[in-house]
Amino acid sequence: MKYRSEITGTGSFVPPRIYTNFDLEKMMDTTDEWIQQRTGIEQRHWVDEGTTTSDLALVASIEAIKNAGLDKSDIDMIIFATLSPDHEFPGTGCFLQAKLGIPEIAVLDIRQQCTGFIYGLSIADKFIQSGSHKNILVVGAEVHSKGLDRTPNGRNVAVLFGDGAGAVVCSRKELIDPKKDSRIISTHLYADGNFAKELWIPAPGNAMGAERVNHAMLNEGLQYPQMNGKSVFVHATKRMAECLVHSCKEAGFELSDIDVFLFHQANLRINSKVAEILSIPEEKVFNTIQNYGNTTAATIPLGMNDALKAGVLKKGMLVASAAFGSGFTWASAIWRQ
Repeated sequence: MKYRSEITGTGSFVPPRIYTNFDLEKMMDTTDEWIQQRTGIEQRHWVDEGTTTSDLALVASIEAIKNAGLDKSDIDMIIFATLSPDHEFPGTGCFLQAKLGIPEIAVLDIRQQCTGFIYGLSIADKFIQSGSHKNILVVGAEVHSKGLDRTPNGRNVAVLFGDGAGAVVCSRKELIDPKKDSRIISTHLYADGNFAKELWIPAPGNAMGAERVNHAMLNEGLQYPQMNGKSVFVHATKRMAECLVHSCKEAGFELSDIDVFLFHQANLRINSKVAEILSIPEEKVFNTIQNYGNTTAATIPLGMNDALKAGVLKKGMLVASAAFGSGFTWASAIWRQ
């Protein structure tokens, strides 16, 4: 018997506190016009001081499991993608597992930043197709707001990021008709570590010298994200377009066959440029960055859940997704909803 992995449930959650661009004008030297022109972002959600990444993931996970028609006891693996963990170690997936109350199942944390969800989806697909697992919870969740430089020094990065979580359940089903079955059809994963320092957080780190972190590093602001925006834009538009074309070709589809494109939400200008390069109609691209900012590993599952609720994404539709981020890493996926 051949197996397929189907996305049977989706869930998402963002904290209730909204920070508009006008709120950010009070914190740093920026304007609503400047932010919207360069990013497309209008607002983002930021947590209060007592909320953790696993707290956001918990709400999204419970919704995904419920929408899959399952009990949490049916989950036999958790794959958790985040760059903003609750603690340095253990992985945040273990904290989520404890909050869900499903001990002993396998938990895997992955650190692929903006491509984390597609990497996680690919891993889940392989485990399910092997027959070893039945229902895998794949989560992308981030709390960026606690790690941003909200002063004028950090404005170019701080305006980009929001907090949020998205989750899906991938379930094992018998493969009957490869052309019609709802299933993950293909995933392609890439990385090039030569560009690792184009988008990164230098400290704390064991590569920093005798100490992982000290006052001098903190005073220099090395604990905050640092980005070469031009480099990221150029590589993102090129790589996302390339991997989408490759995924479609490998899966036997034309880009015109895709019903909905769910891109990672880093910058609206990046997504618009990718769509322009590939001649993708604007109405086929579902964007959420205007409402949430960049929630990194959460953007794609969060957007998927929003698209389903809005009626834009429906059962049986062919979906293509692509992401690019720190590492540099990039990835694509095609599935039938």
